[in-house]
Amino acid sequence: MSISKSAQRVQDVLTSRGFAFEVIELPDSTRTADDAAKAVGCDKRQIVKSLIFRTANTKAPVLVLASGVNRVSEKLIAQYVGEKIFKADADFAREVTGFTIGGIPPVGHAEPMSVFIDRDLLQHDEVWAAAGTPNALFRVRGKISALVPEGRVVVVAEG
Repeated sequence: MSISKSAQRVQDVLTSRGFAFEVIELPDSTRTADDAAKAVGCDKRQIVKSLIFRTANTKAPVLVLASGVNRVSEKLIAQYVGEKIFKADADFAREVTGFTIGGIPPVGHAEPMSVFIDRDLLQHDEVWAAAGTPNALFRVRGKISALVPEGRVVVVAEG
């Protein structure tokens, strides 16, 4: 079964890193955490949201990998980064990742960036992440931190 060019790029990164995770494309959208959880039949907490932010002063990209149920606190992430951050617009997100919002994977980006991993994701031995398009996903077996070793595990949501 063939997959789209963007999904194949993610599959190639996974394979090159030695992971046997398989990218799948579904007929329905997996753009939101609700949609993705419904599509694969898992708990919304097991969905990895890949959110791109931009630092205020240095304009550097920041990736936050958050549990599907958590609302990311920009204030907390700004403390980790050391400067104020803003949610990136679609153009900036595409430029730094090479992917469109709704399909941004946790790996394989066009530019290097700081990565923060929601510690709540580590409660699960299986999570699902976007794979390059708004209807492509892959299942991460084991801890997400093994897939993204450069990521810093932090609290991303207040309360």
